[in-house]
Amino acid sequence: MRTLILFTLAAAAVAAEPTLPERDDSWKLVWSDEFDGGDRPDPKVWEYERGFERNRELQWYQADNVSCRDGHLVFEARREKLPNPGFRERSRSWKQSRKFARYTSGSLITRPEHSWKFGRWEIRARFPAKAGLWPAIWTTGHGPWPRAGEIDIMEFYREKILANTVHAGRGGEQVWNSSHTPIEEFDTETWDDEFHEWVMLWDEKQIAFYLDGRLLNAVDISEIPKTAPRGKHPFHEPHRLRLNLAIGGQGGDPSKTDFPQKYEVDYVRIYQQR
Repeated sequence: MRTLILFTLAAAAVAAEPTLPERDDSWKLVWSDEFDGGDRPDPKVWEYERGFERNRELQWYQADNVSCRDGHLVFEARREKLPNPGFRERSRSWKQSRKFARYTSGSLITRPEHSWKFGRWEIRARFPAKAGLWPAIWTTGHGPWPRAGEIDIMEFYREKILANTVHAGRGGEQVWNSSHTPIEEFDTETWDDEFHEWVMLWDEKQIAFYLDGRLLNAVDISEIPKTAPRGKHPFHEPHRLRLNLAIGGQGGDPSKTDFPQKYEVDYVRIYQQR
């Protein structure tokens, strides 16, 4: 009898595993980019990041590595040597101490007027699960990091899929709410060739992250202290969307990975309930 009870409870737990709710007619599309309007991202919507940016990553970001092809936004990471115009002899800054960049890639952020609060965010994307690559779908609020908040809808690095939030604690420290799902839990034989759908459900109380319908993380934001600029809740304010393909840094060693490598985004769609 004990074995039967345990089996029944286990089966019930599996059956009750949270999955992505269907999007019904109450959700209205408020913005999207299908990346089919030309060979470059829309400059009225997107800004490029340039140069060395963060996390001691290896890539030099430049616009040349970003394009639109066949209805997809494409970030191309290359192994190539470029002089660092900001190089300074004996500088203690990691950005200035590198005489050369040995990789290039691309990074986009929506312009300040293109920012959103809450809703259902759907992003369909494809990337190879290769060592040293660090593709991401994320958002940041208007203001200094981390007080303005960061939402990581997707990060891939070191053979894991991440879904996170970060904000400032009462003392200004970083407060992370993270999940790390090994890539082995998905079909690794087909992963590199297939597009996958990431969905974020974001409201006043919770931010939930899904990959291909599977819940990866659910973060309670109802009790987060209001430590953002001007005392505003970091996740009750509009955020700008970021898409990028980083290389190295915390993302691991890319030296044995073949280049070029591509990260493709099929679409970004944001829905809100009205």
